[in-house]
Amino acid sequence: MIKPLLTRIARPLALTAIAVGVATSAQAGTLSIGHTTWVGYGTLYLAQELGYFKENGLTVELPVIEEASMYMAAQASGKLSGSASTLDEVLKYRPQFCFRAVAALDESHGGDGVLVGKEVNSLQELKGKAVAVNEGSVSQFWLSYLLKKNGMKMSDITVQNMTADDAATAFIAGRVPAAVTWEPHLSLVRSKQQGKVLIDSSSTPGVIVDVVALNCSVIEKQPSDVKALVAGLYKAVQYTKDHPTEAYTIMAKGVGGYLADPAELAAAAKGVRFYDQAMSEKLLGSPGKPGEGSTVIKLANETASELQGKPFNVSYDDLVDSRFVTPR
Repeated sequence: MIKPLLTRIARPLALTAIAVGVATSAQAGTLSIGHTTWVGYGTLYLAQELGYFKENGLTVELPVIEEASMYMAAQASGKLSGSASTLDEVLKYRPQFCFRAVAALDESHGGDGVLVGKEVNSLQELKGKAVAVNEGSVSQFWLSYLLKKNGMKMSDITVQNMTADDAATAFIAGRVPAAVTWEPHLSLVRSKQQGKVLIDSSSTPGVIVDVVALNCSVIEKQPSDVKALVAGLYKAVQYTKDHPTEAYTIMAKGVGGYLADPAELAAAAKGVRFYDQAMSEKLLGSPGKPGEGSTVIKLANETASELQGKPFNVSYDDLVDSRFVTPR
């Protein structure tokens, strides 16, 4: 996933919240959603620019905060209404304060991958070998999922902790035999034939998924704003299907950063799938009927428990509010 480093909690929430200069507490008609720079959040900017939120009386503020611990700290303190992040990432913070996912944004569909030498043909062949991966991040979560699918666990490999960018660099330089990273590094390895992509996230649909998670108090006090948010996102996804070139140009302007060039954003978008209503319903389910996201939540609990050395038992109902997925 072309996404900045997602870290574990590095300092107390109260301290990090002080350092974040973002929007003040939410008020009716406004939602402030913190996020990193990532192509999958482009539909938020698209709906904003095309007036899809405004037509239902909603103003959406989108502060960019390039560290999970900081935007979650701001959310915990009420400086943000919510955040856009991967489901596995936000789960780790759920025991500390109340928030729930109300909308699905996208999934990595080829944007993440495992780089290996040309002679390696299976994950089992990595047993006992060093694998460069960012500890505590969505990359390690996904790697844990892949290993379990193949009858392995994290202890079967030697983790070398480094960012996804550094992992790719180390692999290409021959310093590690395998690395978990994301685009554009996957395409670079493929084009230069410096090893190969053993597996990418197109083979694990619905595992690396981004959601909008709003504070419980915001959901209860501003239900009409949550409905407007979801409706606007659905319209933005449809616009992207109907007018991709125009959509990517608008998204690039909004998302900015390393995706400010529409061509770069369009290339990055090839590795994701934006969630429309049907896909959102499949992932998040409906009241009384959990969706396929329950599998991701179960895995995220297991992975967080294993990596952080303490039990995580966040339930589906703790983490998901599916009342807004299907418009009424």
